[in-house]
Amino acid sequence: MTTTTKLRLGLLALFVCLYLLPLGARPLMEPDETRYAEVPREMLATGNWVAPHLDGLRYFEKPPLGYWVNAISMKILGSGAFATRLPSALSVGLGALVILLLSRCFLPPEEVWAGPVASLIFLTSGEVIAVGTFSVMDSMLSASLTLTLACFFMATQAGRGSSGQRGWLIAAGVSCGIAFLLKGFLALVVPAISVGAYLVWERRWREIWRLAWLPLVVATLTVLPWAWAIERQQPDFWRYFFWVEHVHRFLGGGGAQHPQGFWFFFLFGPLMFLPWSFLTPAAMLGLKDAPPIGARPLIRFCLCWFGLPFLFFSFSSGKLLTYILPCFPPLAILTSLGLLAALRAGRERGVNLGAGALGGLFLLAALGLLLVQTVGLPGVTPPYAAAWQWRLGVLGLSGFAGLSILAALAREPGAKLILFGLGPVALFMVAPFIMPPQSVERKSPSVFLDQHRPEIAAHTAIFSDEDPLRAVCLSFKRDDVTIVGGGGELSYGLSYPDAQGRMIAPDKLVSALAAHRGQAVLVAASDNYRVWRQQLPPPRRIYSSGPKGYVLAWY
Repeated sequence: MTTTTKLRLGLLALFVCLYLLPLGARPLMEPDETRYAEVPREMLATGNWVAPHLDGLRYFEKPPLGYWVNAISMKILGSGAFATRLPSALSVGLGALVILLLSRCFLPPEEVWAGPVASLIFLTSGEVIAVGTFSVMDSMLSASLTLTLACFFMATQAGRGSSGQRGWLIAAGVSCGIAFLLKGFLALVVPAISVGAYLVWERRWREIWRLAWLPLVVATLTVLPWAWAIERQQPDFWRYFFWVEHVHRFLGGGGAQHPQGFWFFFLFGPLMFLPWSFLTPAAMLGLKDAPPIGARPLIRFCLCWFGLPFLFFSFSSGKLLTYILPCFPPLAILTSLGLLAALRAGRERGVNLGAGALGGLFLLAALGLLLVQTVGLPGVTPPYAAAWQWRLGVLGLSGFAGLSILAALAREPGAKLILFGLGPVALFMVAPFIMPPQSVERKSPSVFLDQHRPEIAAHTAIFSDEDPLRAVCLSFKRDDVTIVGGGGELSYGLSYPDAQGRMIAPDKLVSALAAHRGQAVLVAASDNYRVWRQQLPPPRRIYSSGPKGYVLAWY
């Protein structure tokens, strides 16, 4: 086999081991994963594929495509964790494939390592792994935006007005429409600022409208059938979705969700790019060398693709670390080109120092976990009760450290980068099995609730506070759970006249339980139940998942 074939097969094996095999090893986590399992479950149960609902209430946080994809996966593979997370994992695989193909098209033949190394960097970046093995929409959005921008770039390099250019622009419009159906107007902003900045840099700003109108038309046609259907079924969707989920979230100042300062992504972004952030200084120095002529347009495009969205998200009022996930594909390409250039130029010192420092850091982490579990440290509670779990954790951390140190010692550039990239594999493969019991207790109520599913009859009245609500609906296959206390993310759905009575205050809980005496169940976070139990009647029976977990009480 050729080197290229071996590298591609290695990437495929890495993807299977890192993203597919561990998917079902840990339970679904609150609140995101249970939400993105429950909304599709309700779509399958009710047959309403137009308007997303959660607990039978209108839930207009996002368009429906991500829910559709999850619903199809659950229909084929069942409602378990594997099926719920599979679309996220496959989206990462698609992103890595686009990176590989983009590098192959625009890098000279002698750069045989650049594309595979870029895909390796992308697949082994901390945030990409964490989000790609978790059921949220961000990996699907990142993949669709990656495809959109790759098609745009292909169009800019094709002959002006050629059939090839039109084909790439149509493909960009379809994938942009798909991104819109996943997340909304953000799908238009990221390509617009990235491509616009690139064309200005290339002194082709007069072509902006000529290249933009066809993708805009195609994207509109892609979205139009659902947009028309949701307008007919839920006329208030667009007002809420545009103003609350976009304007308020990104520009709403103090009223924005997840408010953080401008420097938030600058501070925490390097943590999300681990382990490769330790080699970023060496890569930046490598990029300063004269790159191959064929690579220069791709480098400029990737700089715009990374830099402008990163700044846009930094200036927005609301921030989550997952927002910058679309910035990782161009960052992986730039890091790959920079590292290979540095190693070709004989400047291995920066790479070796970064790899050695990372290895030392994770070696200290492995020793710290070993000391906490065996000897104990003042004021530190050992996270694991089962010996096999902490031993597995020490093994994963040690493997990460060992491969990083071996990468620092390796002489051949390809081997150096492959060893470094394989460092996270062992740790992330064991991570699902070494979740501390406290985390499972607090973040995975489905494990506890599923044990009692047979005891819940169809006529049982279920009351739940907002914390475990999504898991309650998912485990008991119900969309009529009465919410106790605040509505949280369902506040908008609860504001509709037909949702009156779906939420009650804690001081009304006694009378509500009495109205269903003998056929009522209360599910609540243990902390909330300890506050409420003083005014509640004694339950007929009660189960608890732990002091930081949840309570299931029959009345």
